Amino acid sequence: MGRWGSRVQIPPLRPFHHHSRRSRRRIAGVSARTEFGLPDQEIIATKRLTLRRFRAEDASAFHEIMSDVEVMRYWSTPPHRSIAETERWIATTIEAVRSGHADDFVVVHDGKIIGKAGLWTDNELGMIFARSVWGRGFAGEAVAAVIARAFSRGLNAIKADCDPRNVLSLRLLQKLGFVETGSAERTLLIGDEWVDSIYLELRAV
Repeated sequence: MGRWGSRVQIPPLRPFHHHSRRSRRRIAGVSARTEFGLPDQEIIATKRLTLRRFRAEDASAFHEIMSDVEVMRYWSTPPHRSIAETERWIATTIEAVRSGHADDFVVVHDGKIIGKAGLWTDNELGMIFARSVWGRGFAGEAVAAVIARAFSRGLNAIKADCDPRNVLSLRLLQKLGFVETGSAERTLLIGDEWVDSIYLELRAV
């Protein structure tokens, strides 16, 4: 899912514009209940998870996730080196949701933040999850809820941008019904390394 955004156990997907060389984002069977209020009060509840909007005070929990080298291996930026960097990322996410440029959620399990999943510019999927919860199906459950919400609100398609080396994320996307639509080389510079992209799409039935 966009590079702004996400990963999975798996480790993660990437976030942002579909064929951009700049920043990006990344991404069964879940029945989601959505409570609508103001944008920052929206909640999605699944069997095991609660998805809610970002808050400034989430920075500490997310810094633990986003400073983990293994978790950030296929993200759109290097691991966060300071809490200030994570605070800026959260502030950007909050503003993007408020302005209507994102539909992004914090994922909570048993009262603890375990990651995030949502959509960004161009309806790109983004996700990232703590290494401590990899392999437990939380990423698939959360992303399925985000997809169900998007399609129930009239969205026709969801995109994803995945590093070709990120085999686990690609498998998850395919399991959720995403189909590959193209690929490109040297699409994103992360630190001093150029990385490639596989583009995927899921269309509403």
